Amino acid sequence: MNSLPFYINGEFIETKDKQNILNPSTGKVIAQVSLASQKEIEYALDSSRKAFDKGDWLSLPIKERKEVLFRIAGGILERAGDLAKIETENSGKPIKETTFMDVPSAAKTFEHIANNFEKYLEQEIISPAEEARALSIREALGVAALIIPWNYPLLIASWKLASALAAGNTVILKPSSLTPLSALELGKIIHEAGLPKGVVNIINAPGVSSGQAICSDKRVDLVSFTGSLEVGKEILRYSSVNVKKLIMELGGKSASLIFADTDINTAVNSSLCSIFLNQGQMCTAMSRIFVEEKIYDEFVDKFVNKARSIKLGLSDCHETQMGPLITDSQRKRVIAYLEKAKAEGAKIICGGKIPQDSALKNGYFFEPTVLTGVNPHMHIFKEEVFGPVVIIGSFQDYDEAVGLANNSDFALAACIFTRDLAFAEKISSKLNAGTVWVNTYGMFYNRLAYGGFKQSGFGKELGREGFLGYTRLKNIIIDHSPQGKPLVNYWYGF
Repeated sequence: MNSLPFYINGEFIETKDKQNILNPSTGKVIAQVSLASQKEIEYALDSSRKAFDKGDWLSLPIKERKEVLFRIAGGILERAGDLAKIETENSGKPIKETTFMDVPSAAKTFEHIANNFEKYLEQEIISPAEEARALSIREALGVAALIIPWNYPLLIASWKLASALAAGNTVILKPSSLTPLSALELGKIIHEAGLPKGVVNIINAPGVSSGQAICSDKRVDLVSFTGSLEVGKEILRYSSVNVKKLIMELGGKSASLIFADTDINTAVNSSLCSIFLNQGQMCTAMSRIFVEEKIYDEFVDKFVNKARSIKLGLSDCHETQMGPLITDSQRKRVIAYLEKAKAEGAKIICGGKIPQDSALKNGYFFEPTVLTGVNPHMHIFKEEVFGPVVIIGSFQDYDEAVGLANNSDFALAACIFTRDLAFAEKISSKLNAGTVWVNTYGMFYNRLAYGGFKQSGFGKELGREGFLGYTRLKNIIIDHSPQGKPLVNYWYGF
């Protein structure tokens, strides 16, 4: 089996230390990748710093920077089939998702940033007073460490890379050691796109040791992290050693509110997608669904019947609707949460088991699971499970609905289903969530910033705000006092 290298300073580097990469559908080894030691991490840090301080990327004309981004987008589309297969085999998500969602969305992100970042960088001329004029300009930050999760390896890497590169930064990209394959393949596309050496460095290394080394290093100016709250707290601690800018997306426990006037079939179908897409391994998963009492029983019956019909299968099969969890340990985590929920009084009315299909026995599969009888004091109400598990509760009125949705340490996303759009806007203003979807779920647009509040983190990805997060703001203040004599000239003047 060939070993896959990582990418530093324009070189593809192999090391003696190797890591096996498993297919979650089969449990089989599908690749070996080289592991970076402290030596290679140091090389990546040094290369990215030198490339920013002394290299050509930042001084490259904007037109040429755009062309590089377009070439990366084109390279993703040219290899779309291979990338979809790699992402499916490595992450376990169904091939339909990687083919029609992840890969094309990654390419579109690079295209969108290429088409728009110049106007995002436009300087503003401000006259703060009669005697002064100021230039407010956006600049690259420097070295950006991009740490990405295992649930959307290619797409989230593209979100971060496109903005970081367009702004003129150099980059160290650290994919999850569970799912490095698409990031390593992206490294080949980036290399062929002709970026100067050291502008993009992609390493594969264990999260704890590499995270501490990268995030604490003073050569790094920005850390952009997407992942769990627990790891995010560690990154905050590492980064405090040498203070730097942070963008943190740390998960969620999102809620969907279903009102009685909605089209119930649309609400059911959309809600199934909102929790079982990617096996529930989504930060924005609507793992808490609250339904107005008038339609609660009907909603639950329809939802459970459809959940039971979801086709589990090997992720490379186009008929598969739900694939495996990422690892056996993640599946054990889900089971542990369910056992605790039952002990606390919750009732499992659908799923809750490992499927018995012999074709799935070697993968990390788990049935779509629905719980009722959950109250806000239970662990499963408050904590992110990150699996195909949803609780369905009821509410009587507007105030109770808002209270249930906002009863969370997280504040990433929410859904509202109602025919009354004016009412939807009203209730959206009361929900503590960075994104509120009305009569839909999971619609991400490159023009709109994405990110949450509270324990879900801070900072944004995508949109103008997301792009500007990868820049710094500088004011250049020019005095225009009469005769060139500002007030400060007279303060100690003789």
